[in-house]
Amino acid sequence: CPVVVAPRNSSVAMPPPADIVKVAIEWPGAFPKLMEIDQKKPLSSIIKEVCDGWSLANHDQFALQHADSSNFYITEKNRNEIKNGAILRLTTSPAQNAQQLHERIQSSSMDAKLEALKDLANYSRDVTFAQEFINLDGISLLTQMVESGTERYQKLQKIMKPCFGDMLSFTLTAFVELMDHGIVSWDTFSVAFIKKIASYVNKFASDISILQRSLAILESMVLNSHDLYQKVAQEITIGQLIPHLQGTDQEIQTYTIAVINALFLKAPDDKRQEMANILAQKQLRSIILTHVIRAQRAINNEMAHQLYVLQVLTFNLLEDRMMTKMDPQDQAQRDIIFELRRIAFDAESEPNNSSGSMEKRKSMYTRDYKKLGFI
Repeated sequence: CPVVVAPRNSSVAMPPPADIVKVAIEWPGAFPKLMEIDQKKPLSSIIKEVCDGWSLANHDQFALQHADSSNFYITEKNRNEIKNGAILRLTTSPAQNAQQLHERIQSSSMDAKLEALKDLANYSRDVTFAQEFINLDGISLLTQMVESGTERYQKLQKIMKPCFGDMLSFTLTAFVELMDHGIVSWDTFSVAFIKKIASYVNKFASDISILQRSLAILESMVLNSHDLYQKVAQEITIGQLIPHLQGTDQEIQTYTIAVINALFLKAPDDKRQEMANILAQKQLRSIILTHVIRAQRAINNEMAHQLYVLQVLTFNLLEDRMMTKMDPQDQAQRDIIFELRRIAFDAESEPNNSSGSMEKRKSMYTRDYKKLGFI
């Protein structure tokens, strides 16, 4: 077999080193810059190099973020997630951005305030930004805005109702996103704040975004703090939640059942049976069958999960009764159990009952009762 020798001047393309990623970096008003990022270099050095390429001073006030819909900041912890061909954006640092938004959401201009709250709701999904905003006591600022918001803008609601609704929606969205990072304890919130959120469940039934965020906040309060459970339970009743199950928005229905489950789960044992009785009086089962299960739409995974949790919590109340032994001297109980077995199994086994020994019939009864859970 002849041996083929490659010419000396031929070159074989080698793959780029694993530590090098090729990206495009955007900056407003400039053409994107193609760049190779060395993942072994400190991120601050890379940012300085990018800033120098556009003659931008104070590189420590800049950061890189993904240019996709997430807009998440790139940090030393997550930089390894950058892929070849990624599009990045040079932007203000998380600390600078948090400081600017902290000031903007306190603007006296309603339009400026609304735009700032919209940006805050978007940025708060990023834990890097969230940490900086929380460091500025941003959570307290948002809660103060919620507590005083309705009164402060009461006169404006008649002429700017859509604007007020959007402002409140973005404020609650930002609050939920910030709290979801688990940086701040739920035990820090006032009764006034809880009362305000609970009131939104009734006042803003027609505003889906406000209602959804309010229900989400109530659920988290109940699940994450025993003290808040007691306060929320005083402010919201099952009767106030039931109407939200009779609507057509499945997301609202899901959050409503989630709040009911949370209240059920955190309630003391003596209160759980009381809650179950109230749910029965309010015909919760019938409402769920009519407006959720038999509605002309598919049940999503989260709704299926919440329905399962509700079912388990309800069945758990019957455990003591289920484990109670039957009194063998009580003929009425014996008759009920015998009738239950007959209804469940005699239709399929009746032809064989007239024949066969007593032992065989006794064995069959034992098997049937075991299937019913009595043995």
